[in-house]
Amino acid sequence: MEKLVYLLTADADASGADLREGLIAKAVPSLREAGATGVSVNVNDEHVAEGKPVTIARFDPPIRAMVSFWMQNADDRGPCEAALAPHAVALHGYLVVESRPLVHEPPRGERAPGVNMVTCVKRKPGLGEAEFFDRWNNEHKKVALETQATFAYVRNAVARRLTAEGVDWAGVVEESFPIEALTDPLAWYDCKTQEEHAKRLRRMLDSVQAFLDLGVMESTPMSEYWLG
Repeated sequence: MEKLVYLLTADADASGADLREGLIAKAVPSLREAGATGVSVNVNDEHVAEGKPVTIARFDPPIRAMVSFWMQNADDRGPCEAALAPHAVALHGYLVVESRPLVHEPPRGERAPGVNMVTCVKRKPGLGEAEFFDRWNNEHKKVALETQATFAYVRNAVARRLTAEGVDWAGVVEESFPIEALTDPLAWYDCKTQEEHAKRLRRMLDSVQAFLDLGVMESTPMSEYWLG
């Protein structure tokens, strides 16, 4: 089995609700007919509208959704991309290797609790691949779990890009937070005082600056809909 991740760009002022309903009602049945399983739809919709302060968006139009699923053979993805394409200005597809350092099973067919931050990352220039993955998979995992209110954490390490369009990301990360984290930094960093927040934020920044190219990062708050 192979996991495929697709990032969908759409106009910033386009309705997230319409995008969500189009993907779930129209695209997902076609994905299943084409052999996709374990389908998950993430959308920057009305439920995360307060998340602009935590959004990092450099694409124009921006990333507004992510659809992921599993197939027996990624070579057969053509009908899946055809099903997704009408719902995006551009479609960026990736073959990934998934790992779940922190597991939380969302309810099937419903909006998952909280907010799912979908973050696209690249390796820091000059950093070797082995050291990149060592820092990401070991040191940074420990920092992320100890400093934030994350209750689900999915790492999608990119094996290769599948579409002509798109950045060659090193990974696409999913981190689920309480919805309050969209507007409250203390809720994001699971602390009660500004002093503790500053300490945790500094530790997080030191960690990401050691292995990520922060100048090209994209991070978008989304609602997660796991459809199976």
